[in-house]
Amino acid sequence: MNETFKPGPEAVEIVERESCFRGFYRLDRLRLRHRLFAGGMGPQISRELFVRHDAVCVLPYDPQRDAVVLIEQFRVGAMDKAANPWLLELVAGLIDTDEEPEQVAHREAEEEAGLQLGALWPITGYFPSPGGSDEFVHLYIGRCDSQGAGGVHGLAEEGEDIRVHVWPLEDALQAVKDGRINNAASIIALQWLALNRAEVRGLWV
Repeated sequence: MNETFKPGPEAVEIVERESCFRGFYRLDRLRLRHRLFAGGMGPQISRELFVRHDAVCVLPYDPQRDAVVLIEQFRVGAMDKAANPWLLELVAGLIDTDEEPEQVAHREAEEEAGLQLGALWPITGYFPSPGGSDEFVHLYIGRCDSQGAGGVHGLAEEGEDIRVHVWPLEDALQAVKDGRINNAASIIALQWLALNRAEVRGLWV
């Protein structure tokens, strides 16, 4: 390995970038070369890139009841690969304006779950599928009062039909183990909360 090689944007040469599709999302085709760990530039390669807005996901947590609020909705991406394409998920939304991630978290909690969130606890930020998408996810725990939460929510003009569930945290963790909760953001947030529950409740109760 070439010890002088330092990975970074300057180690990539974009030969050509072509827009293949433009809608709410975008698909680009890139021809590029990048430096190799062994030294020198590699061969030209072609990659399709799904260009998305960054996303915000938040797990509403009621520290008094040790309960979480999850939403359930149809997901077209799961239709051909899951027995049930209605997934249990976090409250989530895209940053498609000049809003800050925290503003999106509060807004989406109201729209999708009828919840007013209190404090937000940042968990992490991550790329869910960097091999073919540039989407970046901002992940939070949001303090809430789950009493009275439930029902069906969502914006009709966006085709949303979202059912709200309030579960004891232990039940949600068991659903992760059982595979009933099978999407990355939910698994990451719930496992993080399981590891940090005492600290979170110590500050929020």
